[in-house]
Amino acid sequence: MIVEAVLAVTLTGALLVAVGPDRYAAKLATVVSVLPLAGSLWMWTEYAGEGNALLESGEVAFQTTVEWLTLGQYTLQWYVGVDGISLPLLVLTTVLTTLALVSSWTPIDERQSQFYGLMLLLETALIGVFVSLDFFLWFVFWEGVLIPMYFLIAVWGGPRRKYAAIKFLVYTNIASLIMFAGLFALIFGLGDSITTLSLPEITQAVLADELGSFAGLEPDTLKMFAFFLLFLGFAVKVPLVPFHTWLPDAHVEAPTPVSVMLAGVLLKMGTYALLRFNFTMLPDVAADYALLIAAFGVVSVIYGAVLALAQRDMKRIVAYSSISSMGYVIIGLIAYTPHGLGGATFQMISHGLISGLLFMTVGVIYNATHTRMVGDMSGLANRMPWTVGIFITGAFGYMGLPLMSGFAAEVLVFIGAFQTSVVPAAPLLTALSMFGIVIVAGYLLWAMQQTLFGSFELETDYEIGPAPIHDVASIGVLLGLVVLLGVAPDLIYETIQDGVNPLVDFAGAALTGGA
Repeated sequence: MIVEAVLAVTLTGALLVAVGPDRYAAKLATVVSVLPLAGSLWMWTEYAGEGNALLESGEVAFQTTVEWLTLGQYTLQWYVGVDGISLPLLVLTTVLTTLALVSSWTPIDERQSQFYGLMLLLETALIGVFVSLDFFLWFVFWEGVLIPMYFLIAVWGGPRRKYAAIKFLVYTNIASLIMFAGLFALIFGLGDSITTLSLPEITQAVLADELGSFAGLEPDTLKMFAFFLLFLGFAVKVPLVPFHTWLPDAHVEAPTPVSVMLAGVLLKMGTYALLRFNFTMLPDVAADYALLIAAFGVVSVIYGAVLALAQRDMKRIVAYSSISSMGYVIIGLIAYTPHGLGGATFQMISHGLISGLLFMTVGVIYNATHTRMVGDMSGLANRMPWTVGIFITGAFGYMGLPLMSGFAAEVLVFIGAFQTSVVPAAPLLTALSMFGIVIVAGYLLWAMQQTLFGSFELETDYEIGPAPIHDVASIGVLLGLVVLLGVAPDLIYETIQDGVNPLVDFAGAALTGGA
């Protein structure tokens, strides 16, 4: 019942904070967030390795299954649990939420109770996405993320916050409907083969070739149709080029703590769902279209990096960097090798930490200077030495500096991609994606040179000095985690491999035939 306890504590805390007085909201929300963090870390220490939860050979750790209600032939369940893929993302969610809440203490000075209540509600929905193993329950949490995120951007965001919030909601809502149609095409095609909407039951039925015809579509055509609907729906959430245009607007207008959660966790919902649905349920279709999928990844890597190079707003630079980084995840997933799938999952965690670090540091600088524009400020290294030092180190982590998590993640993805037999011309595509690192280094070094060094030139009516200790502490913790996972990646990589290796083994025959 530990999963239920984590969800219940977070949701109850959200409601209490939302109705409480503003003067206690920040500290109370932070204290509440420590409880799910402690629960997720306890689950991490107790996890013994159960395999992949969706496959017949796997088990579900910390599971609870309770019948909920019946719709026709299908029994909906409260079915939750974790495996080696979802558990690291659960821990990432709880860690980033606590640190994002601490980073909110300085910039959020109005309607604090509602803000912190919505942040905890957002955490509840995100946890639910990663622990749910019944499709209906999973979809409730998936859609539940949109509500707090919309209000967090629309109420506490920048000058164009309403436009950005509506654009985010419209894009992701339409994508959800497309994804929903894709999965239910599979469900109806399975007919009497399944009696619940359990994700393991659906997955095992599809992999056992129990899919029949539906709406005049033969099984192979139906699988292809469902795959592309699912892929399109999740590609918007990732986001992949050309479905990315909502992301920079949302990041720029969102308050910094919300940008941290958006880049650090919400984008991982899309890649996590792609891994769970497209690449686990339909590996043969993925293999048939491996070149096209890999091309999406490579284009996202290069195009996202080039767009970042053209930006002047530091938040936009980091936002477009996220698009580039998610391209590496796609390249790793379609490789269907242990290091490809494992590296892609590791990249989700690494990017969550590094993007959170950079967004948080940009927010600390903005709190002091009231500008994010490259060229409007310089010489910050002399005024904010600790903040600048952490920013530089985090930026080098984004560039793939050895002994940092970004290096470990990218090396694993590249090794897995070079080893694949699924993607035609894999070495060439992988080499092209590696060129993205050069562009990343170019725009980050340029931005740092413009803003952090030289003589201080920003004219203000207020004194600019070292950031508050709680701001430095939160980004310092994130930097410590980035270095820790770079030095000792096996802290999470062994757990990740426990979740992805059964998928590689189980899908091997289908992939060989599809390649």
